[in-house]
Amino acid sequence: MLHQVHRPMQRPLTTAHLAQTMSLLSLTALELRQQIDQELSANPALEMLEERHCPTCGRRLGMRGACPQCSCPREGQGNEPVVFISPREDFYTGSGAGASSGMMEDEPEENYAAADETLAVYVFRQIAPDLQPEDRPLVAHLLTHLDEDGLLTETLAAMARYLHVPLSRMLAVQRLVQRAEPVGVGSADVEEALLAQLDVLSETHNQKDSQNQKDSRADAQRENGIVLSRRILAEGCLTLLSRRAFDEIAHGLQVHPAQVKQAARFISENLNPYPARSAWGETRSTPPAAVQVYYRPDMIITQQEDAPEGPLMVEIILPLAGMLRVNPLYKQALTETSGEKKDALRGDMDRANLFVKCIQQRNHTMQRLMQRVVSLQRAFLLKGNKYLRPVTRASLAIELGLHESTISRAVANKAVQIPNGRIIPLACFFDRSLNIRTVLRELIEQEGRPMSDSELVGKLAERGYNVARRTVAKYRAMEGILASGARQAG
Repeated sequence: MLHQVHRPMQRPLTTAHLAQTMSLLSLTALELRQQIDQELSANPALEMLEERHCPTCGRRLGMRGACPQCSCPREGQGNEPVVFISPREDFYTGSGAGASSGMMEDEPEENYAAADETLAVYVFRQIAPDLQPEDRPLVAHLLTHLDEDGLLTETLAAMARYLHVPLSRMLAVQRLVQRAEPVGVGSADVEEALLAQLDVLSETHNQKDSQNQKDSRADAQRENGIVLSRRILAEGCLTLLSRRAFDEIAHGLQVHPAQVKQAARFISENLNPYPARSAWGETRSTPPAAVQVYYRPDMIITQQEDAPEGPLMVEIILPLAGMLRVNPLYKQALTETSGEKKDALRGDMDRANLFVKCIQQRNHTMQRLMQRVVSLQRAFLLKGNKYLRPVTRASLAIELGLHESTISRAVANKAVQIPNGRIIPLACFFDRSLNIRTVLRELIEQEGRPMSDSELVGKLAERGYNVARRTVAKYRAMEGILASGARQAG
């Protein structure tokens, strides 16, 4: 006799269901709100009930606050995070029990992270008040030719020819740009950037002197550092300086080697050869697109004040003022009509049903993703960057039984407010270099003498990070740290 064994099976999503779910999954909370409003206005079969219900369990909720059932830790849950959908169109900071009871206060505006802006916009905004109207196009043209280090990718002479202006005007415009923050931006090369920074330091030094605020010993050392550093750079000795050829530089400039060492230390401590790298570089470059004034979180992760060792609370924001459903009057009208009109009504109702189901599928996928991510990265969330675990989208997709593109869509453009109040991209949880870069910076800050990249490879290996020398050089550059030859121990 044969026994039939019934196993639960996941039915594959239909093409339309899958396509719309993937589309909704890639949206931020604010974009989702816009999509919902668009569907409500376009489809009469879809309606929004004013009363709030929990998107997960269906429990009726008060005017504010998360579901008291879904947002509470369960017995025996241990440190596993509590992940719940929060149906609210406002943006308040969840805070443990307060979030569950609806006692939440408006989040101060300053807690929102400012949206990223391009380097060109940042510089132009600073110097715009000092520009003549006829010089603004020149500055705009110059700023569009900056690389990620803040250095020019085209010569001033070529720009002057293109814009049909004298070279002297482009030089005057460049001087204004170079004195904006980050100082030295808009220079032709590293030497020019460093010299521009020395000019600003010298002006500050002279201003202090004229105001009788001079500390004779410290100020004299600073003045000597500025003067000798300018000589070293003007004489083209930067390459020798990077090789720590102090004796050769001293011989060429007719000064003592000790003075050259002091100048090298002054350059290392006060100047940046790549003005924009520490602020922008690979991690801050953004395409020239419209940006929001503030970057609001799509998810809020908090720690229970009364249970610091307990589970983290993860609130996934679903920006709804009420509950989406298919209009029951539409269902009734469908039974009372016939012909082409009935087909049109059925099409509206099918689209409304599909949209509601896709929202539910999006919620389910985001819950599964955040449940696993927060569980893996608990130490990072509570202790800092160097505790970030190396997790990839591909490995998480395999673990959750999803396609890698699904994980990528769920992660893209989302922001998370972490327990310390910072708002970071969700993609940071998958930054495999952040912990290594944090440890690398610590090693360099604590070094007794400048360590070479090869030595740093060994130090990182001692801490369990096995990386190549060229990788160390890349991470050092991303953090805006000079090579050992141009770096002096503090």
